Amino acid sequence: MKVLSVNAAVLGGGAEKSALSLHESYLARGVESVLAVANYNAEADGVMEIPRDAYRSAWARELLRAAWRVQGGYTARPGVRATLSRGLRVAAEPDRWLRVARGHEDFDFPWTKHLLDLSPFLPDIVHLHNLHGGYFDVRALPAISAQVPTVITLHDTWLLTGHCAQPLECLRWKTGCGSCPDLKRYVPIRADKSAENLEVKRRSLLSSEVALVAPSQWMLSMAEKAGLLTEGREARVIYNGIDAEGVFVPGNLEEARARLGLPMGKKIALVVAKGAFSNPLKGFGVLSAALSELPVEVAKDLLVLVLGEDTSGQGERFAGSPVEVRGVPFASDPMVLADYYRAADVFVNPSLAESFSLVTVEAMACGIPVIASDIGGIPEIVLHGKTGICAKAGSSKEFASGLVRLLSDEGLRREYAMAGVRRVKSKFTLDRQVGYYLDYFRELCERSDSSSASHKGQ
Repeated sequence: MKVLSVNAAVLGGGAEKSALSLHESYLARGVESVLAVANYNAEADGVMEIPRDAYRSAWARELLRAAWRVQGGYTARPGVRATLSRGLRVAAEPDRWLRVARGHEDFDFPWTKHLLDLSPFLPDIVHLHNLHGGYFDVRALPAISAQVPTVITLHDTWLLTGHCAQPLECLRWKTGCGSCPDLKRYVPIRADKSAENLEVKRRSLLSSEVALVAPSQWMLSMAEKAGLLTEGREARVIYNGIDAEGVFVPGNLEEARARLGLPMGKKIALVVAKGAFSNPLKGFGVLSAALSELPVEVAKDLLVLVLGEDTSGQGERFAGSPVEVRGVPFASDPMVLADYYRAADVFVNPSLAESFSLVTVEAMACGIPVIASDIGGIPEIVLHGKTGICAKAGSSKEFASGLVRLLSDEGLRREYAMAGVRRVKSKFTLDRQVGYYLDYFRELCERSDSSSASHKGQ
C-alpha cells in the first residue's frame, strides 16, 4: 500500500504529533509512505515540503520569493523587513489579498489541484490532516477524492465552521455561521465573511467523496450536527494513540525527579501546554484561580510545573499565592517528556477546548492520576471516578476540590494511576491506531476497486 499524508507542519501540536507518528509507523510496517507538509520545520524520513507557491504566475512567484528572502523565515518580527515582505506579497497577488482583507479565508493555493502530480508515487490513499494554516485549497477536495480514495481526519472543527478551530459556546456553525461573535478566535479572519467561508467548505465536502475519521465520538457527533454525515459518507471514530510500550510507561517518581533536578519534598502538579499563559483556550486562568482556592496546608507544599511555558516576568500573576508555579521549556524528546509525567503526583488539564487530548493519554500511560476538563473528547479518555477526575470545564472550584482530593489521598492516586494505565493499553495505543487506519484504508481501496470494475463492466 502507498499512503500520501498531508499536514500543515512536521512538528507542532497534537495534530502534528499524530500525523508524524502515523507516518513513521506506516514506514515501520513496510507501507510506502510520504508525509507532505507546508512548514518543513523538522527533518524526518519520508517527509517532503509542499511547494505552496507552485503553479502561480511567474510574476507572483518571483515577488513571493523576494518576500521570503526579505522576511528571512517563517516568522518575521514586526519592523521594516516584515512590512516590506508583506508589501511584496500583496503586490504579487493583489486580488487574493483583497479577498483576505474582506474576511475570506485564503484558499488560493493552486498546487492543491496537482497534489497527485507532486507526490513521488501515485498513492493508493490520500490522508489529509489539518487543512488550515494557509496552504491548502479545500475546493480541490472533489477532484482529489474522485481520483484516489481520500480520508480527512478531523483534528478540530475548522472544516465545520466559518473560520474557528474550536467554536466553544457559539452555535452559529449549526445554521451556517454569519454575524460572527469573535473574528479573532483562532483561525482569525479580518472581517465577517464567516457564512461565505463555511459555505465554500460545506460545498466542497458535500460534493466530494472524502471519508471522515474523528479522533473522538464527540468530534464525530459535531460532524453529524454540521450535516456532513450524508447517506453514503464513510465516517468512523479512530482514537489517537501513543507509544505505551517503549516511551510512555510507568516509572519511579524519585528517579525521574533526580534526572530532571526536581525537588523531592514537594507535591508536583504537571500541566503540559504550549502557550498556556497566552492562549485562553488552554484554561490556565481556571487553574490559576483554583490554586488561589487551595487550603494553605495543601498549597504550601505544591509545585506546579507548566511544561511548554516560560514564567520569567510572570511574578505578578502569582503574587500572593503560596503555590510555586514554574515554567519549563517544552521537551521535544519524548523520553524526557515521559520523565516529567513520571515525576508528577498529578496531571492537570484545564483546557476549555479539546477534540481529543494526547497529553492526557500520555500522562495516564505513565501512571499519573489525572484531573481534566469534561469537554470534547476528554470524557472518552478519563472515566470520571474510575481512571481520574473530570471537572466541569471552567470551574475553578471543581479543579480546586479535585486537586485537594488527589493530593491528600495517596491510595486514590494509586488506584486512578493503575486504572489509567490499563485503559490506555486497551484503547489508546499507537499500534492499535495504526492498525485501525490501515484496515480502513484497505476497505476504502477495495470498495474503490469494486466500483471501478463495476463501471467498466457497464
